[in-house]
Amino acid sequence: MSESTSVPALELKGVTAGYENTTILRDVQLVVPAGSVVALIGPNGAGKSTLLKTVSGLVKPTSGTVQLFGEDVTELQPNRRARKGLCHIPEGRGIYKRLTVRENLLMQADAGDEEGAIERATEAFPVLGKRLQQLAGTLSGGEQQMLSMARTYTRDQRLILVDEASLGLAPIIVDAIFAFLHRIVAEKGTSLLIVDQFVHRALDMAQTAYVLNRGEITLWGTSEELSNMDVFAEYLSSH
Repeated sequence: MSESTSVPALELKGVTAGYENTTILRDVQLVVPAGSVVALIGPNGAGKSTLLKTVSGLVKPTSGTVQLFGEDVTELQPNRRARKGLCHIPEGRGIYKRLTVRENLLMQADAGDEEGAIERATEAFPVLGKRLQQLAGTLSGGEQQMLSMARTYTRDQRLILVDEASLGLAPIIVDAIFAFLHRIVAEKGTSLLIVDQFVHRALDMAQTAYVLNRGEITLWGTSEELSNMDVFAEYLSSH
């Protein structure tokens, strides 16, 4: 294995984090190997979104470190992490609803590559090419999610964090979103850390998985191991 691929895309070491005086994550250890898909699963309120926000820099750990591609980025601001190839697709779309589709895409593009970014995004999601002058807030829920996901094509993304991309969407749109995620991993070799309500769909595309409960990692292993219903039954009966 080459040196470049042996370095994890993401590594959390003993991360404790939260909001003001409330601790949400406790001593979290997690690794996303380069070029792999990792599923993060757990009940509502477990801290999954907080974990992704900690990776992207929106939440600062009180202890522990966040490493991206072998570099300690614990103190780096979110925009600087993004420049290193980190893309965070948050729960709730994460788009600017009062701006047009085109303006949303431009805000995600690198300077000097604006038109190229729009071209790549609309090639991945052709419907957006027909909506460039439309206000993002007037798009359907599925189209808004596509706009949110399109940022993965506006820059050279090396690690993508996806938080509940399927939430509130019709089944046919959910199928399209998962197909897109499969494609971007296969085509670009991008690393992916995914949180989704459709647990088994996330596990199906992941190589490894972690279970987060009450801010702590309680189970981890291959996705095949965690897909075993006996494992889930034991987990659910103990919480």
